[in-house]
Amino acid sequence: MAKASAGTTGPLPWLHAPRPLRWLLGLLLTLPLLWAALAIGYAPVPVPGRWLLAGLFAVFSLWALWRASRRWPVVVAALLFAALMVGWSFVRPSHDRPWRPEIAVMPRIDVDGDQIRISGYRHFEYRTRDEFTGRWEERQLRLSDLQGLDFFVSYWNPDGAIAHTFVSFDFAGVDPVAISIEIRPEVGESFHPVQGLFRHFELVYVVGDERDIVAVRSNHRDEEVFLYRTRVSAESARRLFLVYAERINALADAPEFYNVVSNNCTVNIVRYANRIGRTGGWDIRHLLNGWSDRYLYDAGLIDTSMPFAELRGRSRINEIAHGAERDPAFSRRIREGRPVPPALPSLPR
Repeated sequence: MAKASAGTTGPLPWLHAPRPLRWLLGLLLTLPLLWAALAIGYAPVPVPGRWLLAGLFAVFSLWALWRASRRWPVVVAALLFAALMVGWSFVRPSHDRPWRPEIAVMPRIDVDGDQIRISGYRHFEYRTRDEFTGRWEERQLRLSDLQGLDFFVSYWNPDGAIAHTFVSFDFAGVDPVAISIEIRPEVGESFHPVQGLFRHFELVYVVGDERDIVAVRSNHRDEEVFLYRTRVSAESARRLFLVYAERINALADAPEFYNVVSNNCTVNIVRYANRIGRTGGWDIRHLLNGWSDRYLYDAGLIDTSMPFAELRGRSRINEIAHGAERDPAFSRRIREGRPVPPALPSLPR
């Protein structure tokens, strides 16, 4: 084994290469090793002392990469990383886990011609963020009554780059149907989007009443919620609803993992929009979805008759939502005063 020369500093001291190259390699290799340490800590299986193991792996890997004067520690770290990836690949999604009650039921949407039947429709009554009366319902609707689509952005941190987005389908004469693409935590688990980079969470589509899906965020989780009326036509909204119905039923049959990059709330909305005619390319705001409303504004999918800052100010619903939570007309009240732009014949780029 080659030894480091006297005075060698920085990563991979045993590697005979220019210092800038060694630093570049060191930084590039550090990132997956740190990811691996967090993946051990967030392991979705009961590993005793997993955070201790994660810490030991991180310390050993960083020492091997940045301080060890021989090659073998890096080889060992690489083999441990490979073993972790093999183990990661064997973890499979499942519907059979002790789910938190608010996401315990997988919905289904059956469409027969013009008739829609939704089972597993969530209509919980929340008293606090963790105390509620659970209620799962069935709804009968008509596809021909679907007349538009609204878009919600809900922030954990005010105006942050990461948020939760979901849509609500506006049916004539009845309450809208909100559909939220979420992770499915088990009893006792909490979730932050960053965790989705390091461990497996199952995916769930929550279909339900806005007094539940919207109000739990604005009124009980202290999130900042914005409602945008979109320019999606009735025809496009119906086609999009059918895409959602297909995916919801497929997920009920075969579980999937949530992925913070490729299978999350906003990326899936964009993917389904592509299926009904959107032709635009990828935008960084699909991933940094706290800016997704700015993307919709630039794409002309929400009202552009006023500056975006003014539209955004008029789209915040928290105050009215707090006063309307027990009102059967909740959905109508949170839409009062929100700009309603004319519908587009087709989706823009």
